[in-house]
Amino acid sequence: MIDFTLSEEQRSIREAVLAMCSRDGRFGDAYWLQKDRDGDYPLDFHAAMARAGWIGIAMPEAYGGSGLGITEASILMQAVSESGAGMTGAATIHLNIFGLNPVVVFGTHEQKKRMLPPLISGEQRTCFAVTEPSTGLNTLKLQTRAVRQGDRYVLHGQKVWTSSAQVADKILILARTQSADKVARPTEGLSLFYTDLDREYVDIRRIDKMGRKAVDSNELFIDGLPVPVGDLIGEEGRGFEYLLHGLNPERILLAAEAVGLGRAALQRATTYARERIVFDRPIGMNQAIQHPLAKCWAELEAANLMVFHAASLYDGGRSCGAEANAAKYLAGEAGFNACQRAVMTLGGYGYAKEYHVERYLRESLIPRIAPVSPELVLCYLAEKVLGLPKSY
Repeated sequence: MIDFTLSEEQRSIREAVLAMCSRDGRFGDAYWLQKDRDGDYPLDFHAAMARAGWIGIAMPEAYGGSGLGITEASILMQAVSESGAGMTGAATIHLNIFGLNPVVVFGTHEQKKRMLPPLISGEQRTCFAVTEPSTGLNTLKLQTRAVRQGDRYVLHGQKVWTSSAQVADKILILARTQSADKVARPTEGLSLFYTDLDREYVDIRRIDKMGRKAVDSNELFIDGLPVPVGDLIGEEGRGFEYLLHGLNPERILLAAEAVGLGRAALQRATTYARERIVFDRPIGMNQAIQHPLAKCWAELEAANLMVFHAASLYDGGRSCGAEANAAKYLAGEAGFNACQRAVMTLGGYGYAKEYHVERYLRESLIPRIAPVSPELVLCYLAEKVLGLPKSY
C-alpha cells in the first residue's frame, strides 16, 4: 500500500519551516509585501535558511548537507511557499537546493569538495543559465559557445530568464563545445560548467516583469568569459545528458511550491469567506462561494498526491519522468485556480496589495509557464505515456 503520510522527521521539517516563516514573524506577510514593493533581494531570508541548514537538505552529508531526498526538499519548499512567502520566497533558495545536482552526480570529489560546501553554507549563491532568446525550450539548438584554449574555455553568447544573476557569485551554464553539424546525435556537443560569474565578461540586464519582483530575472550577454578546465562538469559534450538528470527534481519541487502557493491563497479566501458579512450573513454560507473553494481544495490535494508520488519514485531510483511532468502540470493549474478564486472571493479587496492574494495570483503564473509550458507537458505525456506520435 502506498502511504504518503509524513513521517515524524518530515513533519518536523514542515513545522519548523512554517514557524520560521510565520505570518507575524520576521519573514511573515509584511516582509514579503515590502519585498514585492521595493524589489530588494531577500538576502537575509537566504542567509537565515542557510544557517538553519535547509539549503543543504538534499546534498550529501560528506559535503555539509543533510543527505535527505527530493521528498524532504519538496516538503521544505512547499512549506516556504505555503507560509505566504510564495514563489518569491521559494525562488530565493530553489536553485541552490537542487541546481547543483549534476555536480553531486557527475562531479569529481575535488569539484564536490570545492563547489558544494560554500553553496550549502550560504557563503555563495548561484544562478542557472540555459535558455536563450532565439531557442526557448529547444535547448539542443542553443548557440552559446565554449572554445577550449589551453587550460581554460572561453565562452561567448547570450542567455535569458536567468534568475538571481544580480546577486549570484557562481553560474551553472550550458554551452556548445562542438558544432551541431559535427556530432553523431543532436544531444551531443553541449557541455556543462559551474564557474565564477565574472561581471567583467558578463553584462547582466534585469528584466522588468509581472511578479516575483524581489528575485531578479535577467538577460546575460557573455563576451569572452574565461572558465578553467577544472570547472567542466563530467565529460565534454555530455552536458545535455547531465542537464536532463536534474529536470525531474526541478519539476517536482516547482510543483510542490505551486501547491503551497495555492494553499496559502485558499486559506486567505476561506478565512475571508467566514468573516465577511454581507446581507447580514457570512458570504461563506453561499454555495456560489463554497463550491469553487471546495473544488480548489480537491484539486490541490490531488496534485499534491502526484507531487509526492513522483518524489518517492525519484528517491527510490525509479523512472519518474511522466509523474514529475504530470505533477508540474496538475499543481501549476491547481495553484493558479486557487489563487484566481481567492481574488474573486475577496472581490475588491482581492485587488488590494495589503490582502496579499493579488500577489499570489501574479506569482501563480510562474509554475504554469516555467520551466516548461503546460502545453509541452501534455505533448510529452501524449508521446511518452500514450504512445502518440511526436508533435514537435
